[in-house]
Amino acid sequence: MLTHPGKHRGMKDTPTVSGRPRVPVMLPLPLAGAYDYAVPAPMALRPGEFVSVPLNQREVLGVVWDAPEVPEANPVPDRRLKPVASVLPAPPMTASLRRFIDWVAAYTLSPPGAVLRMAMSVPAALEAPAPQAGWTLAPPGNSRPRITPERQRVLDVLRAGEVHAGALLAQAAGVSLGVLRGMAENGLLRPALLPRNRRFARPDPSHPGPALGPAQAAAGAALRNRVAAQRFGVTLLTGVTGSGKTEVYLDAVAECLARGRQALVLLPEIALSTQWLERFEARFGVAPALWHSEITSRTRRDTWRAVAEGEAPVVVGARSALFLPFPDLGLIVVDEEHETAFKQEEGVVYHARDMAVVRARLSQAACVLVSATPSLESLTNVEAGRYTALDLPERHGGASLPVVEVVDLRRTPPERGRFLAPPLVEAVTATIERGEQAMLFLNRRGYAPLTLCRHCGHRMRCPNCTAWLVEHRAKRLLQCHHCGHAEPPPAECPECGTANSLTAVGPGVERVMEEANALWPDARRLVMASDTLPGPAAAAEAARAIQDREVDLIIGTQIVAKGWHFPHLTLVGVVDADLGLAGGDLRAAERTVQLLHQVAGRAGRAEAPGRVLLQSFSPEHPVMQALISGDLAAFMQEEAAMRRPGHWPPFGRLAALIVSAEEEREADRTARDLGLAAPGGEGVQVLGPAPAPLALLRGRHRRRLLLKTRRDIAVQPILREWLARVPVPNHVRVQVDVDPVGFL
Repeated sequence: MLTHPGKHRGMKDTPTVSGRPRVPVMLPLPLAGAYDYAVPAPMALRPGEFVSVPLNQREVLGVVWDAPEVPEANPVPDRRLKPVASVLPAPPMTASLRRFIDWVAAYTLSPPGAVLRMAMSVPAALEAPAPQAGWTLAPPGNSRPRITPERQRVLDVLRAGEVHAGALLAQAAGVSLGVLRGMAENGLLRPALLPRNRRFARPDPSHPGPALGPAQAAAGAALRNRVAAQRFGVTLLTGVTGSGKTEVYLDAVAECLARGRQALVLLPEIALSTQWLERFEARFGVAPALWHSEITSRTRRDTWRAVAEGEAPVVVGARSALFLPFPDLGLIVVDEEHETAFKQEEGVVYHARDMAVVRARLSQAACVLVSATPSLESLTNVEAGRYTALDLPERHGGASLPVVEVVDLRRTPPERGRFLAPPLVEAVTATIERGEQAMLFLNRRGYAPLTLCRHCGHRMRCPNCTAWLVEHRAKRLLQCHHCGHAEPPPAECPECGTANSLTAVGPGVERVMEEANALWPDARRLVMASDTLPGPAAAAEAARAIQDREVDLIIGTQIVAKGWHFPHLTLVGVVDADLGLAGGDLRAAERTVQLLHQVAGRAGRAEAPGRVLLQSFSPEHPVMQALISGDLAAFMQEEAAMRRPGHWPPFGRLAALIVSAEEEREADRTARDLGLAAPGGEGVQVLGPAPAPLALLRGRHRRRLLLKTRRDIAVQPILREWLARVPVPNHVRVQVDVDPVGFL
């Protein structure tokens, strides 16, 4: 238990009264609120300033927070308050970001300090950048030092008034650093501070972009008007794959830049978005600032500071970029808004798409949600009038949509021991022979999803999770894709001891590649999966090779659905179109149709027509029929009709409680107590407790309870009261997931 310096205070949106002897300070720790600290004279503090304060035997960083609307009845006496140690030389956190942190904490039932930690993820950026020294010409003196040829070259490079870094100056003049030091000793040079350069070049909103078609131009003008209004509003921008949605919303970015405000673009896989970045640079003449897990710590520090100082006009990032300190945010774009990658499942559990709408509202910014396959939640918000809609019904440049067909695996199954049916094999062969590119899609990494013993039936399972070990034959490993546990394949069955009895069951992309090697030995092949494309450089090289026609056949997982533009790709074959329909996930059909439509959209994006073949045991399934017809709107209407009567999202609300513990009995006991204390009433229902589908994850036993309510009932007050009634042991964790998108 921490020894707190002051009493916990509730947070309200109200300014701090100047001249007070105390201030509330929020700390980036999983604490329930801010703590009071004394303000030593002559220090004057305002809400938003970053400060260093004592906590126990150490100093921690925090933010001066807003005072509560209602003063505390029994505040901690002044004499017991510890003083603020120092103020950090960083731009203060804006009021809109402080309100956003409070809002996210209240909505997700997370400690405000845990949310603040995401906004203070780069403590080094709170310190002023260290000035860097260089060399400049010294004023003329009375002495006349000898000018050697080396010194003359330095003088030729360095003009009066300029300051150059020593290493760069020496390199430009072709001399050593010792020559520069000798010139300083002789009065020819003197040290000087280098001017601070802008960290990011400013994108040019008037830079000529690509020619837009009539529908694109009309949609772009509408988005420009919404940005120009400088007030909150949400627009859902839809359109078929290849219709040019990116170019349209970049028009909105240009309008935001022209008005001197900052723009944020969220992408689900920013580290793999090489082609998107190329489009941005072609449109604005410079690259944007990037924010994702792959950037270096120094770039992270510089970017955070540049955003806070308004020197990063456009940031393109992953979901965590929502918590960057924009002083004047004018536009937020969420591209591929349907993607589940925008949901953070660990720590503070939130959906970046939904929180982007909230941040835009608090910043009086425009928000644009973009997708060829929008989520049912966004479509329902359009129908209710909360969002406006723009649609691009045709592909840009006259390209046609691909023809989608189903290969019925009941009628034309693959050969024994193979996974590609004859119609798909014939189509790939013909495509490669025409000099075009083909893609085989299977959303499963590795060689095989299951390894079992032919003798006793034993299945190789992860010791830490309720999951089978996936064989990665190239690495000679059996690996768990949930916790990362890996082990070499044993020579004999661990259960019965039979040697050489373990066999791979089912296909992964490595096994499809093995089959492709046998079928098309002369074709140039490339696997695109998170195992083979570990970062931006690998993704960029893969995209280049495909664009330059150095690849005939692409074999990929869901990574290949992330907005790639491959003009010579004319055939897409889906190896297992039924894969996402298994299990009892509420959104299984919706997600499957979105993923397969996105994958299908990679085909035929230029002059040559595209073709898509879906291997399925259920051609009559509504998902397959929707993909064949291309009528996704009708499919989503049917999905809505099925969910509405039962008040399932988006027509009702869900919140999950996930109970976990290292001891199974402890998880069961706490889950049982929560079940006994479950809330009730009209429009409120609790399902469970029950073992989670992943009942063991990373060594912790997991149980789930699901709160379901009508849409007009807020779940947060119910959850707070429910959790307050049940004591939870220290070694048991209860995670709250408001608006869950997954049910594992």
